[in-house]
Amino acid sequence: MSFRRLSVATILLFAFVGPVQAEEALVSYKSLNPELALDLARAALDSCRSRGYQVAVAVVDRFGITQVVLRDRFAGAHTPSTASGKAWTAASFKTSTTELNAMSQPGMMQSGIRNLPGAVIIGGGLVVEAGGSLVGAVGVSGAAGGDADEACAKAGIEAIRDKLEF
Repeated sequence: MSFRRLSVATILLFAFVGPVQAEEALVSYKSLNPELALDLARAALDSCRSRGYQVAVAVVDRFGITQVVLRDRFAGAHTPSTASGKAWTAASFKTSTTELNAMSQPGMMQSGIRNLPGAVIIGGGLVVEAGGSLVGAVGVSGAAGGDADEACAKAGIEAIRDKLEF
């Protein structure tokens, strides 16, 4: 009788469990092409110039790999690596570096991300999305603070927005 209960229970279990679907062997994704990444970087640089800032702008693909770095002639020596770090951080965490800064203050649960190698948790790094998918990120460094860096990054994204829809 216990064998019969086990069999009925097993049958019921399999009846309510959906079929296991095989995972796709290959994946496809969208990412910024080099020309669009360059357009984004130029637009962000131009936005900062119009505000009187000498900056560096970096654009990375969806995986955080650098595609473009532009540095204005009087931007500080630290700005290319800082911009690249902001872009990489935004892509890696899939969120803006301003948001990461707010959620990782000392004493907060996520404060440890500030110590990760390569992470730059300063405002000015934004993700670039198209059709609900992450396609890259941009980082700006050298303006008068993270808010100003972020404003230039947003202007760069807005300049290419019509080319991002798919």
